[in-house]
Amino acid sequence: MPEQSPSRTASSEPSRAARIEAVLTATFTPQHLAVTDDSARHAGHAGAQPGGQTHYSVLMVSAAFRGQSRVARSRAVHAALADEFAGGLHALALTLCTPEEAASAQ
Repeated sequence: MPEQSPSRTASSEPSRAARIEAVLTATFTPQHLAVTDDSARHAGHAGAQPGGQTHYSVLMVSAAFRGQSRVARSRAVHAALADEFAGGLHALALTLCTPEEAASAQ
């Protein structure tokens, strides 16, 4: 009988935050990216699941957002994370800006 590879356990799976960070980094090459799991603050709310990993905040600064409206930026991020939404991601609070916008906000 051929040897089977061990199945991945939940502990060997990367966290949703790590997966979100990896997808956003690959897609937008951000100068700054912060992904925060806000799930604990939403316990008992719609979409909240036991174990969390359903509600996140993202702060991302990327040159890829130049010339895009806020709605276009948000749509691009949601499209990049479609698999996560299909897999249980419920809510995403986004702060998306260009490097110039980030510099002027300081």
